[in-house]
Amino acid sequence: MTMGHVQHYKDLIRERTAAGELRELAADLLKAARINNGNWAGLWSGVLDRLAELPPGTRSGLAEGLVAQYHSEKAGPDARTNALTLLGIVGRGLPGEHLRAQRLAELDELSRQHSFWYGAHYEGLVEMELAAGHPIAPAVVAVFRRSACGAYEQGHLTDIARKLTHPALNVGEEWAERALTDAGDDPGWQALLAHAATATSARPTAKWNARARVLVGALDAEEIRQRVVLWFALVGRPRTLPLDPWPYGPDMNESYDPYNADALRGLTWILALLPPHPDTARALGALVETSLKKVAGVGPRNPKVANAGVNALARTDGEAALAELARLATRVTFKGTLKLLNAALDQKAEALGLSREEIEELAVPGYGLTEVGRTERVLGDATAIITVHGTKALLTWRNAAGKTVRSVPAAVRRDHPEDLKELKAAVKDVDKMLSAQSERLDRQFLARRVWPYAAWRERCLDHPLVGALARRLLWTVDGTSVGFTDGELRTLADTPVTEGREVTLWHPVDHEPAEIVAWRDWLERHGITQPFKQAHREVYLLTDAERTTGTYSNRFAAHVLRQHQFHSLAAVRGWRNRLRLCVDDEAPPAMRDLPAWGLRAEYWTEGDGHEYGVDTTDSGSYLRLRTDQVRFYPIDAPENSAHCAGGEYSMWLRDGQDPVDPLPLTEIPPLVLSEVLRDVDLFVGVASVGNDPTWQDGGPGGRFQEYWTSYGFGELGASAETRRVLLERLVPRLAIADRCTLEGRFLHVKGDRHAYKIHLGSGNILRTPNDQYLCIVPKSATTTPETGYLPYEGDRMLAVILSKAMLLAADTEIMDPTILSQL
Repeated sequence: MTMGHVQHYKDLIRERTAAGELRELAADLLKAARINNGNWAGLWSGVLDRLAELPPGTRSGLAEGLVAQYHSEKAGPDARTNALTLLGIVGRGLPGEHLRAQRLAELDELSRQHSFWYGAHYEGLVEMELAAGHPIAPAVVAVFRRSACGAYEQGHLTDIARKLTHPALNVGEEWAERALTDAGDDPGWQALLAHAATATSARPTAKWNARARVLVGALDAEEIRQRVVLWFALVGRPRTLPLDPWPYGPDMNESYDPYNADALRGLTWILALLPPHPDTARALGALVETSLKKVAGVGPRNPKVANAGVNALARTDGEAALAELARLATRVTFKGTLKLLNAALDQKAEALGLSREEIEELAVPGYGLTEVGRTERVLGDATAIITVHGTKALLTWRNAAGKTVRSVPAAVRRDHPEDLKELKAAVKDVDKMLSAQSERLDRQFLARRVWPYAAWRERCLDHPLVGALARRLLWTVDGTSVGFTDGELRTLADTPVTEGREVTLWHPVDHEPAEIVAWRDWLERHGITQPFKQAHREVYLLTDAERTTGTYSNRFAAHVLRQHQFHSLAAVRGWRNRLRLCVDDEAPPAMRDLPAWGLRAEYWTEGDGHEYGVDTTDSGSYLRLRTDQVRFYPIDAPENSAHCAGGEYSMWLRDGQDPVDPLPLTEIPPLVLSEVLRDVDLFVGVASVGNDPTWQDGGPGGRFQEYWTSYGFGELGASAETRRVLLERLVPRLAIADRCTLEGRFLHVKGDRHAYKIHLGSGNILRTPNDQYLCIVPKSATTTPETGYLPYEGDRMLAVILSKAMLLAADTEIMDPTILSQL
């Protein structure tokens, strides 16, 4: 498009109208629409302005010309759409309803879109309906509001959207439709929803809150809380009115309606104005997590809503809100929301004169547990029992006869529905918090946390919830290693330890191999399953090769990782990482700050491939990364960066900064080195393409064949070696023990059809005697088969290997046609 095109049509408007050639002008305007593809933004908007300025009589004649063009046999679908759009522009304020049936059909088609470009100027279609006194269909209202939310500039589209005040929320989302139903025709509820939808800023203003308080005061506060909590539980469910997919780009059916997202933000602000309640905190916490769930091509569904939920929790008093903040701080990985969570917890800690660590520990409620990991509650003739098993809470019942039953007694359902609801909510709360606290405790190895003995007993060992985890870990009390069993802290010799001054979390890197093995035996003797690897934790000591390289480790270099899986894992483990795009840009390495040690760890990576759509997602981010060195720097050293597609890393120096050399690995404390390398081993062990059983062909173009084979069947890493040691104990207890043997890198399984070898690192299978590859894709939720005692939780690959062994030992019973075809 050139300025000449635009000026030409402006001149045509003047010339044709002067000559009375309005039908000809209608044809000219459709030609213009063909040139600009129906996009009247930018300079083209001046053409529409000229049309709008024409006298009513002239516009009426032009409208007739556009109607004729619409009905022309030569007019295609695009021309008809353009004719309707132009008719909406020239028909403003004119009597009559030109092409109303066709206009309604066009609006109906439009209502199935997520949004449209503001330059399309479809608002004229709605304007003609409003001028004639016709109501606008709710789905049409919704698409105009969504489009106005994404408009690049304020204009006629946003003006029209503001006029569309009914319904108060956009239809198409289950929570919004439930809210509209609950509000009914009540003006107070309608006003509350409408006010919520005006929450377009990051935080409420004093004026916004003042209006909200007036609206809340006109209704029942408890009813507001109950309804909003119910609505929040419906957020994120599949749309009730699915939108047509875009030819390119993400599926917007998985995202929030942007207009309703503002309303959700407003409703979180309203909840913060109400009296605190545990259900409010639960609902806000769940909304934060739902809003941060990833959508392909988009990322988190709606961080703005998640941030609003955090801000509402921060403004809500009480134990429940503080507990949700602390729990979310261990679960959330999205940087912007995590920053808000950290700020909220820091602010509350400062207000109470406590450290951040102390506020996180004090924030953990007991959720009604009356002793460590257990509580009972009598409801009529029945007794509800909540017990913690591992990192899960279990609700069981004892009936009037004293018999334990799993199902809820009918009398409880009938006579105590609210109590039952509260118990079920408590079980869910305990489950979520157990998972969060397990992760928090696992991070304490690098936090250098030292507890005063009395505070540690209160907040950890004897805490009704945290104690269910802490009593399954090993600790160091005044230099003495202890575990908890038979109601006491005890040494390796089972000598009770009843007092002390300082407590730290036990780590194997500080102990001799013989002592580590002894503690493993102690845990097994007492039947203690640890919530995460501790006594069996991998230890990564400095190697001769790393002493030679001096300042970097190549131990986990030359791997190929799935970028998005690596990115998620890195965030969970506290690393900062940026997705690499297949563009001419630079990115820093994955980094983990270690403030307690004054260090920063870096794991260098680069994007793999260059073919868009094969090596990248539709949005341009690399599907795979190649890995390189692990390095350490002082925490305040300038950051390194390298081109996303690969190349030399260099330090980005600003404001006269001097470059900083990487630190010699010999100067890195053994615990820090071990934990950082353990993280990196986890990244490789989980995200490597070598773990994918469907990649036996080597992936795109077969270029990863050599790597897939070497990783999938090669030497074992530290985590796989730990798995091998455990399997040496487990295999003899299996029901298929007589069919299994451990040899080197493999678990050998003898079936009735064939014999098999399962690699202990990747879980990949070879069929003997000719080592033919056997592809068995594990289920996403593989659970560990019944093996008796397990020393720790959380090793999914162990579950995969054992499940495959059970399957192959009974290979004559396999029914899956995909597997049978390979046998």
